[in-house]
Amino acid sequence: MKKKLIFLDIDGTLTVAGSNEPPQSALQAIDEAKANGHKVFLCTGRNLDMLSPLLRYGFDGMVASSGGYVCVGDKVIADYPMPDEDRDTALRTLHESGVFCTIEAKNGSWGDANLKGFLDSQPEGNSEIERWRAALAGNLGIRPMEAYDGSPIYKVVVMCLKSSQLQSARNALEDRYNFVMQEVPAHGCINGEIVSRRFDKGRGVQAVCRYLGVSTEDTIGFGDSMNDLEMIQAVGTSVCMGNGAQSLKKISDVVAPPVTENGLYKAFKSLGLLEQS
Repeated sequence: MKKKLIFLDIDGTLTVAGSNEPPQSALQAIDEAKANGHKVFLCTGRNLDMLSPLLRYGFDGMVASSGGYVCVGDKVIADYPMPDEDRDTALRTLHESGVFCTIEAKNGSWGDANLKGFLDSQPEGNSEIERWRAALAGNLGIRPMEAYDGSPIYKVVVMCLKSSQLQSARNALEDRYNFVMQEVPAHGCINGEIVSRRFDKGRGVQAVCRYLGVSTEDTIGFGDSMNDLEMIQAVGTSVCMGNGAQSLKKISDVVAPPVTENGLYKAFKSLGLLEQS
């Protein structure tokens, strides 16, 4: 089998949302695939700080911050923080409209003080909401917004009750930023992230391919939510987890079992990644 570059979302794909502990079956799949000569990368909305507990598992690199920060091994090949004036415009317009925000730099994340109560009132079933519940519980190291130290940020995560609350920010920023909104349960909160149009997970995949001299036809991407869309569209073979968004399943080449049912291992096996060449 031709050697592949494998790109893994974290929350809802490699791990249960908000967790830093992949199932043993997933670690076994990664180890076996790497032993067969394939390379495995994280491809996540998490920043470096939030994904760092997973680096001990020996990944070949990362597409972090939804494509804003990309590394192959120890080499940084893309780094696109948000201009300070756009950060300030985003926070001002969102807060004026009552939107709950978190901001993510490379080495830290900060959230509005009243975010926990808002999240506690929301239903389960959305991997991004679960990620932030875990973050506020201390698993992912989020800090209060008033402690923000001015570090360059890569994206703004938003949560609100009505899409109309985002309109002011859209008017100010949408020509330069994508508003990537998640598929949510009925009566769930509106949630997603504001990410520069300069980058996304798909372009992060392409940057890794260019750096390594590998065709995108020889890539496989695994995801579960709508912030994986560009990755799913960019890779040669796309896989959506069984616990993922219905919209993503419809356009993916493969639907794997859920993360809680050893889905990553089963998908690696069915795709031939665990067979010795």
